[in-house]
Amino acid sequence: MRKLKNEELNRLSIERYKLAEKLPVVVVLDNIRSLNNIGSVFRTSDAFRIESICLCGITATPPHRDIHKTALGATDSVDWRYFKTTEDAVLDLKKNGYLVLAVEQTDNSILLQDFQASELGKMALVFGNEVHGVTESIVQSADQCIEIPQYGTKHSFNVAVSAGIVLWDIFLNLEKLR
Repeated sequence: MRKLKNEELNRLSIERYKLAEKLPVVVVLDNIRSLNNIGSVFRTSDAFRIESICLCGITATPPHRDIHKTALGATDSVDWRYFKTTEDAVLDLKKNGYLVLAVEQTDNSILLQDFQASELGKMALVFGNEVHGVTESIVQSADQCIEIPQYGTKHSFNVAVSAGIVLWDIFLNLEKLR
């Protein structure tokens, strides 16, 4: 066994990435404070070829040195838009036929392992602020809420980790259909 060299990984160029088929998924970042988390979500979104990212409220936008530090160029490959409020992003996405899914612990959330992404079509996943989670008004307007089960003493994951877990699960579900 040996580690592969970069040239053996068959990575897409940015031009080929832009033309490649994407998962019908938009990531919505609801007032994310950490520039490193934002960059990490860009990098994960690139890896799973999601459609785009909506950066909302206080969420910083590229170009920014601290976003680039973790995104490693993914801000060039993944399409993104900025919205003054997360409510504006959600309204726009719903108007364009997206099912809005808040990733949050609620009284009626669906556990990730029970969630069937393959049946839904276009979806937008809302990930919340590092301290306060998804804004309550967004939880109220979401079509569904997805919860990542946790069995330890903590009640939350880092937002970038949550994005990685949920996007991987949805990627696996949707790949089964191809």
